[in-house]
Amino acid sequence: MLMKDKTAAITGAASGIGLACAKKLLEEGAKVVLIDRDAEKLEKLCGELGENAKPMVLDLFDGAAVSGMMPKIEELVGPLDIFHANAGAYIGGAAAEGDPDAWDRMLNLNINAAFRCVNAVLPKMIERKTGDVIFTSSVAGVVPVVWEPIYTASKFAVQAFMHATRRQVSEHGIRMGAVLPGPVVTALLDDWPKAKMDEALANGSLMQPVEVAEAVLFMLSRPRNVVIRDLVILPNSVDL
Repeated sequence: MLMKDKTAAITGAASGIGLACAKKLLEEGAKVVLIDRDAEKLEKLCGELGENAKPMVLDLFDGAAVSGMMPKIEELVGPLDIFHANAGAYIGGAAAEGDPDAWDRMLNLNINAAFRCVNAVLPKMIERKTGDVIFTSSVAGVVPVVWEPIYTASKFAVQAFMHATRRQVSEHGIRMGAVLPGPVVTALLDDWPKAKMDEALANGSLMQPVEVAEAVLFMLSRPRNVVIRDLVILPNSVDL
């Protein structure tokens, strides 16, 4: 029960890494707010996960709603100990052939919405002199990936924001860190060609969401005087 008496909120929690992290924290005793825009799926999941799982329907593209989310989180679970900015989107492909309108939507979610979420939760954490903020980043945030330049740029932005903000809030007892996975079997890879997906599954170059969730639990369960600033997790067969 590593997270006993802790409260957490996770964006993009209705599937993939977010859902795996929610399940892991619930298993370890936390109360968890699952944040997503899919109301029907959230209600079903929280009904299955038990009374410590609380659904919160939120469109992360609604800036005003995101900025006002902290009181609603506190209504559900009380003062917030852990915030996990997990929601994100993926676009690969050549920059010369991409759709800038699609880029805008992805960049707004991966960067602007994530930063706005952190802006919404930090003041109360600073007031309480404690808290953890985790980002789901990517190995693409530290190693530019040639076939996904726009996605890579979004995760470099996440890393820069996290590194700078961590240094601002560490004096208030707040830890900030990022988990940086390689390829994970989630909906973000739905646009991968089938042949590439089949090959990756066959050669072991994809991870499962639960493996990322276990890394996040490790980050959160360190003594308060220790911060795991960046945790890169890769399939052993990936050459990066």
